[in-house]
Amino acid sequence: MNASLNAGPLPRPRKGRGLATAIGIALVLLGAMALDTKVVKIGSEVKPMDGGFSAVEQFPLIRDSVEERAVEVSQLAVAIAEDQAAAGERHGVPAGIGPVVPLSFSGVVGEGKAGIYTVDVEGVPDDLTIRVQTGPAINGTDLRDATGTIRFGQFTNQIEYQNAAAALNDELKQQVLADIDTGELTGKTISVTGVFQLINPHNWLVTPVRLDVQ
Repeated sequence: MNASLNAGPLPRPRKGRGLATAIGIALVLLGAMALDTKVVKIGSEVKPMDGGFSAVEQFPLIRDSVEERAVEVSQLAVAIAEDQAAAGERHGVPAGIGPVVPLSFSGVVGEGKAGIYTVDVEGVPDDLTIRVQTGPAINGTDLRDATGTIRFGQFTNQIEYQNAAAALNDELKQQVLADIDTGELTGKTISVTGVFQLINPHNWLVTPVRLDVQ
């Protein structure tokens, strides 16, 4: 007689042991993920990285670079009207959907809304609107992207990269705008050096690195 017929039923797999093993592996993986995850509160203060990022230190470097490379507004307007892509490549720094371009101008401040003022600048085409943002909210990443030296790869994640831009905007308010009554600029003449992202050739929103009221 075949011995396998008399061996009795085969032992059933021990499901409890397999389930416990799977749960244990899952817990180990979750623990490892938790240790490797850094929670960053959006809008929180950006601390200097081990590599050395500090908005307090970086803003003056950005300001100096922008002032050194700034193009006088009438010259820039002509270049953009002739060939927007070439002008952006020559004068700007690549940044997402459009280059960040440094410029300088003087003009009379017009009406403002939410801290953003139009500026009447001589020597530019009538179809060009130039606006400057003065706070209290400074938006955008133009300061961070103005030099091309601050890159995503220097940060742990997108939130830290975005917070770096916000921290630089805060430094602008502290180092440039703190002593200016930005609520009473209409009708006054201002001189501005700053940057804008070249997307719409007829509408420039300038973030200043220097703003003087005459």
